[in-house]
Amino acid sequence: MKVMLEKPTVIRQRLADNMRRLRKQRGWSQGDLERVTGLHHNQISAMERCKQSVGIDIIERLAWAFEVDVGALLDYQEPPE
Repeated sequence: MKVMLEKPTVIRQRLADNMRRLRKQRGWSQGDLERVTGLHHNQISAMERCKQSVGIDIIERLAWAFEVDVGALLDYQEPPE
């Protein structure tokens, strides 16, 4: 039985949306996230615009910074009303 996976762009978009949402919930700029994670702000910007794919190490670093499980960065979140 073949398991159908979502397109990588869908997962990348979920990561971007969740990064942006979590960052804004904390009142952080991309520069603030840069300071917490050690990632360059250009890299953060590219991830939030779905222009860069990232490895698990970066996802783990983001989860640590946001104090969430790795899965929370990849899960679909209903947009606020």
